[in-house]
This record gives sequence, structure tokens and C-alpha cells, in this order.
Amino acid sequence: QLQFVESGGGLVQPGGSLTLSCAASEFTLDDLDEYSISWFRQAPGKATEGVACIGTDRTQYYKEFAEGRFTISRDKAKNTVNLQMNSLKPEDTGVYYCAAGPGVGMWCPSIRVAGIIGSWGQGTQVTVSS
Repeated sequence: QLQFVESGGGLVQPGGSLTLSCAASEFTLDDLDEYSISWFRQAPGKATEGVACIGTDRTQYYKEFAEGRFTISRDKAKNTVNLQMNSLKPEDTGVYYCAAGPGVGMWCPSIRVAGIIGSWGQGTQVTVSS
């Protein structure tokens, strides 16, 4: 079953940067290039929301709050999808997850939570605080 392991979270001061990594779990033999991959986050007490998505053609999509601050990219050699986050704000605090979706259609452009392929991983905690 397609599942991911997220890493790279931590505690950072406002204005700081983090790079999150999304790797296929040891039980997943799939090439991530076959899927759109999205990053999501869940802030305390709030619903999970989309952050960014990268399509199979490497087209990138961002939610408005991430535009200009976050960059999603693929590392084919490592079979990972990374999320570079700059100029972090306290409201970026939350657990960050990645998931796969269809390579075609509107799943990636809309960065929707529903319709992921496989299951959610454990996520990685990002805390932005002074």
C-alpha cells in the first residue's frame, strides 16, 4: 500500500526556514514520479488543509498562503518530494503530511484533501515560535 514517511520538521523562530522531506515507506515500491504528490497540514484544533502539490510533469501548485514562501520539488534520485518553507510564521505551526494522488485531473491543481491514494503517514511536526 502506498504510504509515506515525512521528516524534517522542528522548532523554528518566525522568519526561519525548514525543509520537509516526503519519502515512500519501506513497504512502497512505487516510483513517486507516477503520482501527483501533495503536502498538507493540520493546525491544532483545525481541519487538514492542502499546502502545495507537484504534478507528474513537475508543475507546481500552491495555496495562497504558501505562494512565494514555500517551494515543492521532486528529487528523483532519492525518490522523495521536498517542501522548502521560508519566512515561516506562527500560523504555519502544525503537523505536515504528504500524500499521493492521481497524475491527471484536478486533484493536484486543487490540492484537495479527499481522494488520496494509499494512506496517511505519521506526519512531521512544525512549530514556529519565538
